[in-house]
Amino acid sequence: MNEEQRRLVDAACRQRERSYSPYSRFRVGAALLGRSGTVYLGTNVENASFGLSICAERAAICRAIADGERAFTAIAVCADGGQPTPPCGACRQVLLEFGPDLVVLMAGNRGADGPVLAATAGELVPLAFTDFSANLADERAGASGEEQGPK
Repeated sequence: MNEEQRRLVDAACRQRERSYSPYSRFRVGAALLGRSGTVYLGTNVENASFGLSICAERAAICRAIADGERAFTAIAVCADGGQPTPPCGACRQVLLEFGPDLVVLMAGNRGADGPVLAATAGELVPLAFTDFSANLADERAGASGEEQGPK
């Protein structure tokens, strides 16, 4: 793990402290590195109707998109517990939307000082359905004249 990745993991672990998780008490923080160098933070936000909860990874992506960032190089996820926790299936699919080479760093409550797993979004979702596999990116570009997907 390089120094930039270590800082990203540490940022995700600090963000975990802001979790709103009164039901599961399982806190998760995420730090998403945009290609611009900006780091976008997110945390899980639970709801009494569990299906309306949002994961830290998707919260960070929503923040980045709202700020105009569209390309990402890495995301760190830090969860309660001693072992790294991989993203849920929904988050894996959303991460993959931004490219199969997006690096996903997964840490437990000790952050960069504990075990950290690393994989790409593509490795986390083998045989995935994406706009690339369906040629949707080409169709969108042809319809509007400009590319809309990841760069």
